[in-house]
Amino acid sequence: MTAIASVYQSDVADYWNSERNPVNLRLGDVSGIYHHHYGVGEVDWSVLETAEPDREKAVIAELHRLENAQARLLLSHLGDIAPDHRLLDAGSGRGGTGIMANAAFGCRVDGVSISQTQVDFANAEAERHGISDRVRFHFKNMLDTGFEAGAFQAIWNNESTMYTVLDDLFAAHSRLLARGGRYVTITGCSNDVYGLPSKAVSTINAHYVCDIHPRSAYFRAMAANRLVPTAVVDLTADTIPYWELRRKSSVATGIEDAFLEAYRDGSFQYLLIAADRI
Repeated sequence: MTAIASVYQSDVADYWNSERNPVNLRLGDVSGIYHHHYGVGEVDWSVLETAEPDREKAVIAELHRLENAQARLLLSHLGDIAPDHRLLDAGSGRGGTGIMANAAFGCRVDGVSISQTQVDFANAEAERHGISDRVRFHFKNMLDTGFEAGAFQAIWNNESTMYTVLDDLFAAHSRLLARGGRYVTITGCSNDVYGLPSKAVSTINAHYVCDIHPRSAYFRAMAANRLVPTAVVDLTADTIPYWELRRKSSVATGIEDAFLEAYRDGSFQYLLIAADRI
């Protein structure tokens, strides 16, 4: 078993090992919870009217509030989680969602990433929060973690499925989930009705070294791997305000216009899918 099993995965690991994007770090500095995902919810646009020198601080805090709201939404779909349950964050980034899961449920959380830099950062954060006995991050491949079958009551991917072949991913998750356990993903996906990936979606793929899947591929791969959807929530309209605010912020990366174009022209959708392991 190896954490990095292909040239592509090595490229992805290199990307995230070298990533030092202020949008991930400065937002996390607000509360000490560091994420690698986007945000949802209505924006408090009054932050743009905040007088200097406090305007920038207000905008960053609002963006962080929206990314925390996204994580809370994901966690709210995990089902009935007890303190003796074990959860898996597949593609755990800098660990923010796993740390929030422990705070919400008191349970054990494992996270896996093929970025050693992310794993080291996340474990340092678990130590800083005083929960390293319950929350641990591992340099492992989400397609072959080595964890025992049926060990987890819930598993999630928060914007990380686009780095995998979905059939391989859901086969791995189905093996690890207890019968009746819950899988949740929040992900961007291409709209099958639109046809082939739009120019904007292709731009996003190139920017993040990923391969965005069509919406239908999720449901085909779930059906093939004993995962039955219980909730499908279209979050596209809910995430557009985040991108509009981020475009006006000092942490804009230049990819914001591609996201907004793809969401608005219908070629790209932001979905939450929850499924039970049967």
